[in-house]
Amino acid sequence: MWRTGGIPVNPCGNFKGPYRPMIPRRPTSADVAARAGVSRTTVSFVLNGRDDAISAATRERVIDAARQLGYHPHAPARQLAGGTSQTIGLVLRQSPEQVAGDALLAETLRGMTAAARLGGYRVILEALEPKGGRYADLLRSGRTDGLVVSGPRVDDPDLRDIVRDRFPVVLQGSLPDLDVTSVDVDNRAGAKGAVEHLISLGHRRIGCITNAPLAYTAASDRLAGYRAALRAANIEPRPEWVVEAAFDPQSGHRAMAELLDRGPLDAVFIASDVVAFGALGALRAARLRVPEDISVVGFDDIPLAGFLDPPLTTVRLPAYELGHAVATALLDRIANPAAPRRTLLPTELVVRSSTGLPRSATVARRAH
Repeated sequence: MWRTGGIPVNPCGNFKGPYRPMIPRRPTSADVAARAGVSRTTVSFVLNGRDDAISAATRERVIDAARQLGYHPHAPARQLAGGTSQTIGLVLRQSPEQVAGDALLAETLRGMTAAARLGGYRVILEALEPKGGRYADLLRSGRTDGLVVSGPRVDDPDLRDIVRDRFPVVLQGSLPDLDVTSVDVDNRAGAKGAVEHLISLGHRRIGCITNAPLAYTAASDRLAGYRAALRAANIEPRPEWVVEAAFDPQSGHRAMAELLDRGPLDAVFIASDVVAFGALGALRAARLRVPEDISVVGFDDIPLAGFLDPPLTTVRLPAYELGHAVATALLDRIANPAAPRRTLLPTELVVRSSTGLPRSATVARRAH
C-alpha cells in the first residue's frame, strides 16, 4: 500500500480513507492492580502516599507493577486523592516585555526549580501586568500549593488578600508592613556601597536612575541606599538628581537624557544593569566619555555587564542563591506555617572600568 499526503491508497489508486496511526493505550490503575494482585483502592493508596496500613510486601508489589507498566498517576487524580498539587508558582508583577528582558530570571528560576525538585515539587510561572490580572485563584483553586511573589508592589490587593487568608506565600522582595515571610538581597546596603565607591573616588555630584517605579520596594530600597551614602558623606541629595526608569533600556536612555538636561554630573548610580545599557547610549549620544567625563555604576551584574565598552562596575546579585532560598522558604512554609521571617542575602560590588576619578582630578593629575 502507498500513502499520498498521509492518506493510504493501493497501487490502483483506490481511496482507503484517512490514515490514523495506532496510539499505544496508556496503562491504568486497573492494569497495575491486576498485575500486582490487589484492588485499585490499594494501588491508589500506595501511589498517593496514603499507605500506612498496607504491608511493605504489598507496597513493593504495587510499585514494581507500576514501574513495569510505565504507569504514572494522573495529576488531577493525585490532587483529589492527596489534597496537594505538588506545584509551586512564581508570580512576576511585570509585563511580558519586561519579563522577556529580565536577564537574571533564568538563573533565579534555575535556583527555584533545583530546590523545588528536592521537595518533589515543580514550578510554574505566571507573569501579570503590574496593575492587571489576578493570581490569588492559583491558590484558591488548588492549582498550586504555594506562591512566590517576585517584585512585590505596595499597591497589590491580591497579595494582601492571600496573606490575610493565611495561604502559603513568600515574597521575593519585601513589604515592611506585611506580616509574611520574605527573601531578598540587601538592596539598600548594595546601593549604599555602590555610591560610597563613587564618593571614595572623589565624586560629589552623583545622579541616580532607579530600576523601576518606586511602587516596587526594590526600587525604593535602592534609592534609600543611594541617599544614605550621600548623607553619610555630608552631601545633600537633590531631587533633580533622581529620575525613575522602568526595567528596560529605553527607559534608561530617556532617564539619562533627562538627568543631563537638568545639569552637570560627575557620576551616576543606575539601579539596574539593563537600564544602564540605555543610559550608556544616551551618554554616547551626548558625546560624554565613560569614565573620563562621567562614572557609571550599575546593579545586578548580569552576564553582559563585563563585556560592555567599558566593562560596567556593578553590584553583583546572587540570582541562583536567591531563587533557591525563596523556594526553600516556601516549601518550609507549606510544611509548617511557622512565624514569618525575613532573609537578606548579601551583595558584592564588582569594580570594572566604568568608574574612575572625577574629570577635574584627572586633568589635574595629567597636568602634574
